[in-house]
Amino acid sequence: MRNPTQVPSSRARAAGRLLLAALLVAGVSVGCGRYRTALSAPGREEIVRAPPPATFKRGPFSDLPRYDAEAGRGWQVDVRGADLRRLDLSGRMDDLRHADFDNRTRWPQRLPAEFDPARLIVSNGNPGLGVRALHARGVTGRGIGIGIIDQALLTGHREYRERLRVYEEIHVMDHEAQMHGAAVASIAVGASVGVAPGADLYYIAETHGRRALRGFEWDFTWLAAAIDRMVAINAQLPRERRIRVVAIAVGWTPERPGGAAADAALARARAAGIFVISTALERSHGLAFHGLGRDPLADPDDFDAHRPGLWWARDYNTGQRRFPPGRRLLVPMDSRAVASPTGVDDYVFYAEGGWSWSVPWLAGLYALACEVRPDLTPEQFWREALATGRTITYPYRGEEIALGPIADPVALINRLQAPGPAPESAVSPSPRP
Repeated sequence: MRNPTQVPSSRARAAGRLLLAALLVAGVSVGCGRYRTALSAPGREEIVRAPPPATFKRGPFSDLPRYDAEAGRGWQVDVRGADLRRLDLSGRMDDLRHADFDNRTRWPQRLPAEFDPARLIVSNGNPGLGVRALHARGVTGRGIGIGIIDQALLTGHREYRERLRVYEEIHVMDHEAQMHGAAVASIAVGASVGVAPGADLYYIAETHGRRALRGFEWDFTWLAAAIDRMVAINAQLPRERRIRVVAIAVGWTPERPGGAAADAALARARAAGIFVISTALERSHGLAFHGLGRDPLADPDDFDAHRPGLWWARDYNTGQRRFPPGRRLLVPMDSRAVASPTGVDDYVFYAEGGWSWSVPWLAGLYALACEVRPDLTPEQFWREALATGRTITYPYRGEEIALGPIADPVALINRLQAPGPAPESAVSPSPRP
């Protein structure tokens, strides 16, 4: 029997792509070793599987991990599902500011006075930058379809189960729900933590490669198939419910295995009127963004509380990789409370995020914009988001540093709701490299 981790030949991969294409048309469920493909029946919108909740299986901690700002990496104080009841954390606020925890974390009585885990999950569930003010005005993304291609999803979570229209799987290795899926879905369409809680969600779980003896080997062939599948689903929808944006929290280049196929699929999605937002957005569309940080105790709606994201702040503050305001759209990333994969009523707080959290936030904002301006194009959206964004300044070692433009959802929607054609501005997208 062939080793399931063996790297297939180019001929075998080509045959696999042809088989997958046939399966996509037929709408069937198959399994191959540790990978599965499960699709809706033709002409139907279905949730084909309900992955079981994630289980972290953590017990008591003997100490709280310490945060090292010089380490240059996140997830240093990961206490999701941990039992900390025996610890004295009253003097550990600096570490707790960078902690990742959920409502299953068991806390001691001895905590810093300003650290209230339950309150932090609630306050940081706010998508921020005035988005909830738009919801109060009735701008929620209703009638707009958002597609997401990511890891296995806890389909029954309260944040998005009422908005989930399709859940399918293409070459997915995940058995249980993953933290990434629940997070990105809730950031996009979550009922209480999402940017566009009225939007419809079309979700495809997919693994961007395969496990091999040498570790994980990237292959974006499967991502290309998932993008094409999203286009096929969209073609079956009524025009008033079509998918306007697909969020993919990964990037690729044509030189990577399957990268050219993913580029070709993206072009087909673009021709179908679908804006594909990925972490390769600058290469694919010439549109640049970055993710912002914020102290978890600060107000998510306060523009002045935002800073460069934790993973790039040092380079920006010291001037090593600072960019002038004007061409890179900045959106929230760090200090986010989102849906947890551990249970349908569970939530988790992530102190440090990556672009993975910014991509669905952008997709949600685009959905809000499309609701009020149905003829909007991605280029118009980006131009107006830059033009209406805010630039702030903050002190750092005696210097006043400019940061912007930070997306201003209220100003953007007000601009797009103005009568007449979509307004033009002098700001243009970044040129493609």
